[in-house]
Parts: sequence; C-alpha cells; structure tokens
Amino acid sequence: MSTLYVPNTTSSDPRCLWVRIAGQYSTQNKPKVQEVSSGPQGLPLPCLLSSSNGSVWGSWAVSYLLVPEALSGGCDPRSCALVKQWVSYAESELLPAVYGAERSQNNERSLLELQKILDNLDCYLKLRTYLVGEIITLADIAVACCLISPYTKVLSPTRREKLLNVTRWFLTCVNQKQFKEILGEVNLLKTDVATLNTSNGPSGSPISGPPKTAAQLKKESKKKEKLERFQQKQEKIKEQKGEKKPKPEKKDKKEIGVITYDIPTPAGEKKDVSGPMPDSYSPQYVESAWYSWWEKEKFFKPEFGRSSVSEPSPKGVFMMCIPPPNVTGSLHLGHALTNAIQDCLTRWHRMRGELTLWNPGCDHAGIATQVVVEKKLWRERGKNRHDLGRENFIEEVWKWKREKGDRIYHQLRILGSSLDWDRACFTMDPKLSFAVQEAFIRLHEAGIIYRSKRLVNWSCTLNSAISDIEVDKKELSGRTLLPVPGYKQGVEFGVLVSFAYKVQETGEEIVVATTRVETMLGDTAVAVHPQDQRYKHLKGHHVVHPFCSRLLPIVFDEFVDMNFGTGAVKITPAHDPTDYDVGMRHSLDFVNIMDDDGTLVNVPPPFLGMKRFDARKAVLAALKEKGFFKEVKDNPMVVPVCSRSKDIVEPLLKPQWYVRCDEMGKRAADAVRDGHLEIKPEFHTKTWFSWMDNIRDWCISRQLWWGHRIPAYFVTVNDPSVPAGEDTDGKYWISGRSEQEAKEKAARVFNVAAEKISLRQDEDVLDTWFSSGIFPFSIFGWPNQTEDLQVFYPGTLLETGHDILFFWVARMVMLGLTLTGKLPFKEVYLHAVVRDAHGRKMSKSLGNVIDPLDVINGITLEGLHKQLLESNLDPAELERAKDGQKYDYPNGIPECGTDALRFALCAYTSQGRDINLDVNRILGYRHFCNKIWNATKFAMRSLGDNFSPPDFAGACGQESLADRWILSRLSIAVDLCNTGFQNYDFPGITTAVYNFWLYELCDVYLECLKPVFLSSDETAISVGRNTLYTCLDVGLRLLSPFMPFLTEELYQRLPRRPSSRTPSISVTSYPETSDYNLRDEEVERNMDLVLLIIKSIRSLRADYNLTKTKADCFVQCQDADTVSVVTAYTPYITVLSSSRSLVALKAEDPSPAGSAVNTASDKATVYVVLKGLIDVEKELAKLQVKKSELGRQLEKLRERMGSADYRSKVPETVQQQDADRIRQLETEFRKVNEAAENFQKMV
Repeated sequence: MSTLYVPNTTSSDPRCLWVRIAGQYSTQNKPKVQEVSSGPQGLPLPCLLSSSNGSVWGSWAVSYLLVPEALSGGCDPRSCALVKQWVSYAESELLPAVYGAERSQNNERSLLELQKILDNLDCYLKLRTYLVGEIITLADIAVACCLISPYTKVLSPTRREKLLNVTRWFLTCVNQKQFKEILGEVNLLKTDVATLNTSNGPSGSPISGPPKTAAQLKKESKKKEKLERFQQKQEKIKEQKGEKKPKPEKKDKKEIGVITYDIPTPAGEKKDVSGPMPDSYSPQYVESAWYSWWEKEKFFKPEFGRSSVSEPSPKGVFMMCIPPPNVTGSLHLGHALTNAIQDCLTRWHRMRGELTLWNPGCDHAGIATQVVVEKKLWRERGKNRHDLGRENFIEEVWKWKREKGDRIYHQLRILGSSLDWDRACFTMDPKLSFAVQEAFIRLHEAGIIYRSKRLVNWSCTLNSAISDIEVDKKELSGRTLLPVPGYKQGVEFGVLVSFAYKVQETGEEIVVATTRVETMLGDTAVAVHPQDQRYKHLKGHHVVHPFCSRLLPIVFDEFVDMNFGTGAVKITPAHDPTDYDVGMRHSLDFVNIMDDDGTLVNVPPPFLGMKRFDARKAVLAALKEKGFFKEVKDNPMVVPVCSRSKDIVEPLLKPQWYVRCDEMGKRAADAVRDGHLEIKPEFHTKTWFSWMDNIRDWCISRQLWWGHRIPAYFVTVNDPSVPAGEDTDGKYWISGRSEQEAKEKAARVFNVAAEKISLRQDEDVLDTWFSSGIFPFSIFGWPNQTEDLQVFYPGTLLETGHDILFFWVARMVMLGLTLTGKLPFKEVYLHAVVRDAHGRKMSKSLGNVIDPLDVINGITLEGLHKQLLESNLDPAELERAKDGQKYDYPNGIPECGTDALRFALCAYTSQGRDINLDVNRILGYRHFCNKIWNATKFAMRSLGDNFSPPDFAGACGQESLADRWILSRLSIAVDLCNTGFQNYDFPGITTAVYNFWLYELCDVYLECLKPVFLSSDETAISVGRNTLYTCLDVGLRLLSPFMPFLTEELYQRLPRRPSSRTPSISVTSYPETSDYNLRDEEVERNMDLVLLIIKSIRSLRADYNLTKTKADCFVQCQDADTVSVVTAYTPYITVLSSSRSLVALKAEDPSPAGSAVNTASDKATVYVVLKGLIDVEKELAKLQVKKSELGRQLEKLRERMGSADYRSKVPETVQQQDADRIRQLETEFRKVNEAAENFQKMV
C-alpha cells in the first residue's frame, strides 16, 4: 500500500489537485492520502511513499507513477513527450499566468495575458477532443486543474463565449468520474466581473499558499510600486492626448457565406460547371444536382461498364448490404456514421475496378411501425386497430408506408450514399416475405424451431413480447417514482420490502425480501442454501401463504447467497427468470398472476382484477395489517423499461416459438475460431465467444399484427381416436406454405383423412430480427437460385455498430450457415458508438441528440429548441435539454455540408468503442473544404485555359526540387490511403489526405510555385503545371470516397488526360501504390531540414513582431553537405520564410552581429538580422528576465538531482526526464546568453 502526502492547502493548489486526481485513475491499489504540513523525512510535497518505488516527490513524478501507462502516453514515444511537455507547460507557464490573473494588482493586464494563453489553447483544441490522442491523459488532468480557479472565479460568461473549444474540453474533463471524486461539482462563474480581489478554490474556500518569505514580500512591494508608477504615467498620457474612441470590436472570423447553384438543371441532367468558380466554397452550391445525375447514369450499379454481373471480374467482387434502418426512422448520427464508413469503402472498391454492390434495404420494424400507425389512427379517427380488424389495419400500415416510408431513403441520398437503388428491398416485400416463410418452415421441419411455454419480456402496453434490444436498463440509486403508462401517479421503485412467512410445522418465521412485493401473490416456494445451518432443521417443511391456503415448500438450492440478507429467498417461478430455473429444478408450481395488460388473475380477493402497481400498494398494506411486514429500505436496482412504450417490462409465462441456438451458436463460434470469419477490431471476438458459447434459445414470437405472420397452424383432429392437443405440444403444430399444404401434412402426421383436420393459424408474427437475420440472402431471391444470389452471395463485408453484434450479426451468421451452408460474409467490421463532445450517450433528455441534416444545412438555437418541443419530453427534461443545447450550441449549428460531416465521422472512427463527436471539429473540416476549393481555384488559374495534361502521371526528369518533393509526398499519401482502407484505419486515411492537401500542397508547394509561374522559364513553368495537375488529379481521387460532392465538382472542372474517358470521379480509378513509385527519400530528408529552417525563421520573426517586415537571414551549417542543401533550397527558404535574403555560412564563419538566433537542428542554426528593425534595449530587458528564470529553474533542478538519495529513490524514467530537462535548460540558457551578447554589440 502506498501513501500520498499532500499539503493541507490541497484544495487550492492545482498541482496537488492533479496529483490526487491522477491517484483516482490508478489501476492498482489507490494510494492512501494524507494531508500534512510538511513531508515525511523532510521530503518536499507532494510526495509518494511506497514499498515498491520508495519515495518520489514533485507533481510530475508522483502523478506519472500513479496513472496507468496509457494516460502518460502509452508506448508511443511521441505521445509520451507531448504529455510531458503539456505538464511542464501547465506548471511553468499556465500556472504563473493563472496566479497573476488572480492576485495581480494590475488585474486587467494579467487577465489579458491569461486570455492570450487560452486563445492559443482554444485554437489548438479546435480539431481535438483531448490534448494528446483520443483519450484523457495526464496532460488534460494537469492543464484542467490549473484552469479550475479561472473558470470558477475569473472567466466570465462573456469571456467564455470566445473560448468555446477550451470550455467544451474543460467541462469534459471535470465531469469525469475521477475528477468529481476529488472536486465535486465545478460551477462556472455566472456573472461578468471586471476584477478579482479574492480568489477561491473550486469548492469556494479561499486560496491560500505557504507563508511568503521577507524577500518575496519585498519583491512584490517593489513590483507593486513599479506598476503604480506605470499606471500614473499612462493616465498622464491620456490626459494630454484626450481619450480615444474605443475601436469597434473585430469579428473573430469572417461570416461564412451561403452561395447557391441557380442554373436550371433538370433532375438527372449533368450539372453545369462551365462558369467561373464562386469566390469561396459553399456546401449548398457544391452539393446541388450531382446525386440525381449519378443515379440516372447508373454509376452505383454493379452492371455499370459491364454487359451483366455474371461477366468475370478480374479485380474481384465486393458486396455489402446496408444494415436495414427502420421504415419509421429518420436519420440520426449513428446512421450517418454507418453510412459514411460504408460509402467510403464502397466507393474505394468501385474505383479499384471491382464488381461492386452496396445493397439498400429497409426493415418493417414491427413494433415501432404498429405503434406509429395506431397513434395516427387514434389521433385522426379516434379508433384503435381492434376497431378496424386485422386486414383493414394492415392495409392502413401499407398506406402509411407508401406515404412516409421512403423518407430515410431520401436522407441517405443527401448523405451521398452510393447505393444501387434499383435493388432496394423492404422486408415485407413479396420476395423477402417468401424467403422468411421458407426459412421458418425449413427450420421447423428440422426441429430447430419449436413451441414452448417460457418467460418472455412482456410489454403490458403493447400486449406483446419484446426483444432484449428493445429493453432499456434504467439504473436507480434508491427510492424513485417513475412514470408508467396507464397510471396517473408515479410508481415507486428502488426499494426493498422485507416480510415474513410463517413455517406451518414450527410456527417460526422466515424473512424474505423483494423489490416487486406484488409478485409474492405468485410465490410457490422459499429457497435457502443447503449448507445454511440456520435452516437445516426446516428440510421438508412448508411456509403458509398469508393470503391464500397455498403451502410453499422450503427448498434447498445452491443458487442462494446465504450471506445476503436473511439467506432466504422467495421463489416466483412464473414471474422471474432466476426463479423460473429454480422452479424447473424443483418441479414447483408455476402460478401466473397477471394477464396480458398487467391485471392480476389467479389471486384471492381483494387483489383479483387490480392493476399490477395498484396491487403493489395493496399487498404492502395487507402485509402490515396482518403483521408480516418487517421493513422498507432504499435499494439500488436496474428497472427494465420498454424502449417503445416506456412501460415497465414484466417477465411473463407465454407459449411462444423458439429457435434452438446451441448447435447454431457453436458453428458460429467455430467459424471465428477457425479463421473462416474475421471480426475487426479483434477485441470484439471476446464478446462474440462469450455470447455464442453461452447462447440461449431465441424467442421469435411477437403478439402484433404488422409483420410476417407465423406460417404455423394448430391442428384439431375430428376423430375420437386422436386426443385433443395442448397449445404447448409441438406435435399439434404444423407449418406450411399454405393452409392446404399444412392440412395435407397434418393428415399424414395423424394418419387421418384431410377432411378430419381443422386448422387455426397462429395469430402472432415473427420477431423483426428473424427477417433481418436472413437479409444477406433473402435480398437476392433465396431460396430461388437467382443470378444475383450466385454472384453476390456470400457477401464480402458486414459493417455495423458493435452494439448489435449479437442481435443482428450473430443471427445472420447462424441462419446463413444453417439455411445456405455458407457464411453470409467473410469479414465483420464493427465501428464505435457515437457520443457527444463530453462523452455522454446521445439522449433527447440531455438535448445532445444531433440530426445530421442539421449539421449539413445548419440550424439556429431556436430551431433546435423547436425540435425539442415536438418531442415527448416532460417539462423538467425539456428545460434540461434546452440548457444543454444552449451551452453546446449558443449560436446554433453552422452549415457544415455533407462532405465535412462525412470526413469528420471517418476521422473520428478509431478502432474503439466510443466516439465523442464535437460539432466544432466538423466545422473545422468545412474550412478544410474551403482550403481545397481555393487551392484548386488558384491552380486552375495558374494552369491556364489552354492547358492539356500529358498522358502519363510520372516524372519527366526535369522536375525541380520542389516538384520532386511534392511527388514523393504524393506517393506516400497514396500508399497510406490504400493501406488504411485495407486495414479499416479511417483516421489514418483522413490524416494522410488532410496533411497532403493542407500542409504539403497548400502550405508549401503552391507557395514554391508562385515565383515559378511569375518567371520567364518556360520549361520550369511547364513542368510545374504538369506536377501541379498530377497533385490535383490524384489528390481529388484520394479524397473522393470521403468527399464525393466537392471532389466531383472540382474534378469536372479539371482538364482530362487524353487517355481518360471516365465521366465521373466516382467511377474513375483510385490511385494505386504501384502507379506512383515517385519516392525520393533524399529530397524528403533535405526538405525536412529546410522546413525546420523555415519554421525557425518564422518563429524568430514572430518573437520580434516582424510579421510585416522582411529581414536578412543567415544559416550557419555544421558541415559541407548542409551548406550545399541550404544553398540549393535557398529560393524556397526565402519565399516560405518571407525573408529579404538568405546566406549559408560554414561552421567556422563568425555569427552575424546584431542577430536573433534559433537552432533549427543539430546541423543548422538560424540568424535573423534585427539591427534597425527592433528596440534593442527592450529586447535586452526581456532576455535578462528569461535568463533569470532559466537560471532559477536550473538551480532548483540541480539541487534536487544533487540530493543524497536521489539516485536510489527516484525512478530511472524520472531521472532520465530530469537529465533531458537539464540539457534542454542548459541549451536554452546558452542561447539566451548568446542572444544577449549579440544585442549588447548593437547597443
């Protein structure tokens, strides 16, 4: 056990807070925390003492040891370095700024300094969820802790409006469970304040540090006097010049303009791109007209460019079916993510020349659709389905489907989904209905489907059994009143009621407890553990039910936990899954006490005919009256709630149809174990084996009218030699494709004439998941051997969310293997579940459910609120949801467009379980679209109207260094994209494309080209144009699977190579690695050095505010090779660093006088001549301050490293970090000294 020692002032010291929070993340035994005034053994605080690591002190070292490896950067050296840098930044730069804003007399100036730091942080977090990687790390913990006091006491709502990204990130951090355990609730400052005189911690207590020394107080006094003189001086200047009018506040960013495509274009006709490109990218303009043209030209059909699908495809076949959305549904972010990933994969395979089919379809959604139509009937006519009768009601559902059922197809088109709409299937279509009927009959005849009376999840409101996926688990911490349909007042849950049964033979009492006291009316036994000494003497005894004459046996069963409660458990076999198993083991009576709508039956008066939750109160009162009641206490529990009706789910005994899953489950598990079926990411296989190896039989009956009516008939034989059958006796149930076929089969089974057979078809329909389970082959006409079935089954890939791995994926595999003898697909790729920016599950009551169309088109805050008003939220939930929307989207959601949304969703899709989606990041990708638009516009202008690209995309041998470099980078991008698609590494692909377009093509190559196009060198211009065209052509094709609209718009404006005949980018070839062997590693190495030099020059220019002034620059090189590289690349360095001139110096050459210096690498040092451009004395003063601070840090670090037990007690990793830090500080100190000496020469 380790002990963490922290100062008594922990609550106000961010460093101690982050150490304590780090302790909460510890995966080992969490340390014992002790608040002390001084450290044990004279150690500085905070410190950690443990038997395994000895003693460690300091915020970084202690927190580094406490957190799991993943939170300190994992095994990635780059992530480790970044985490360390952020923690160092928090302690050395952010924390002093925070203290300054809290305690400085010149409060406004200090606030501005803090605001500057936060602005930079806000910019950094614009496209990031966390500071390092995609999970919270020690970097987030440290920086967030430093910002607790500013957010609670300094940063007003007005200031926070300009820090949306930081605020979003900060709240995500402090709402983590580990933060809350230390901080409690962190309440942001609610009012605007101009200054801050006192500073409190997160809990409201004053921030107090250790007492200051005399030297510190003296230093503060001098600083205060100096600031006062400065303020007096400023006031005098104002009096002399007069007050200036305040400048109007600048807008943070230029308003995003909306440009529309107004050229009349009939649906299906090609868009007119002959006119000039608009000034900026606009999603509305770009996304207009393309989809209907794609569809009319049949680009998405596998037959495109072929005589038939049976024609051999040298590149292979790619087939994937869509997870069929509910016909009642509308697009949500889960659909958007699924379709973005699937469409990217489909487009990539299509562009590779494979025979490609992405088959659309829609699920009839039995319960959901019936509920929607029933509500519509009641609203419009005041009738229910029973008033209409079954046939008329089903006709009403079909009518609704014809009117409303294609809505989600329209939304999928908006997303750009390249589906073959001619093959769209609906699970109630005749083709699929025939397949469902055939599947049931074959499985029933094989004995796999059978009839049995068992417990099911029952919705009393729907009067139907429901599947597990339609049951929401509502967690309660204790007594809670929940709304239940059919009850005016809330029903109490989350309590445990204890009562006594009297033993008939001895008169003693046995106390039992239950969360559903009304079910005691159906109790048929009391169970105890066989080894429980308290009850061994009661073997063979009975207890007496207090409300009827029933005697309940006392049974002995090892499932009972003898250490829980009294060790005695009431058994209600007909109303509890665990009790059902006990009842089967001990042959107990099964007493069903509820009918289909939850009314009590088979119980004595006065409970007979009561509603179940009214009976709950009545039973409790009766127990009290008879003296059997013992106590009621709070009890954390999970309540099953029907997701469709919001009713409380009851386990009820019902005769139903079941699918026998043991053998099918084994085959499905073995398919993965043997490598015939791959599940990616691989960590999902553990879940797969857990389910398949422990699978239970599947209830497929649903008490509905809308759906596939079960093709099974109950047989009555009008012959005295044949006894009447029971509903649960499978012998009396016959399946058939028609009533006549069933009658003939029954006559053979019972060996009687067909005329003596009477049939009654089962009123129930099949579970929707049954028809979905055969979807991969029913869509191709199975059981008929159609051309599509032969070509496209088995499919290639099944892509979906990991949350339906069992409900859908497993059942497709089981049914596919059983009915066709083949796996339905070769691979399963499971993507993550979408959550909001704070990591919360999407929920209407939280106001964080985002309609993708609102992200695509944009929506105001008022529009978001209006959507909430149209939902079924209660008033309290409605206000909470509105507050959530107001916080996350204070200005609504800006128009981002389809392409930006798709790109963002794929960029987020790391191979994990959750995606925390931030709308601001999607907006960032809209700006990326604008960058691509402007780059292409510049390129088109530079290529000229008469440009005709050569027929090949390779190098001609006359390329400049910049040309060779960009072609090499393009080759890498092509390779990364293809590798990423093969490995389902979507963030890897998006990062490669993003980096190529933004950081390499736009930021570097286009800037290098500008002087070339202004020159008179025709050869260089021609080669540059050809290289630029290659970059655009290949870059757009790499991007096309993610951004189909933007890339089509730009591709259609580019001239084509003579050999290119493809009408659309969607059917052109995807760049292959083998076609672009243009790597030039030497040029890349040289360019890496050049870019470091450029970065160093830019850094110095920014440091000395030379943003509008060009300076003379020198690069001192350590060897001859570096001199030659710098000389060769001088034109590019000069252009990209905005320098007036650049000279390469040898190592022995003297440093230029009057220059600022920066180290670009171990081979090159950069000098920027400052003489005549800056205020030298001011810069000298700044350097002296920096020198003092570096000296202080060095002294402190050397003192710690020089302590007697440093080597023995500090971990080697921390020692290495300290050594690295020493070297870094010494280098910086030396550079500051050199700079100061240079400035001295200029004075």
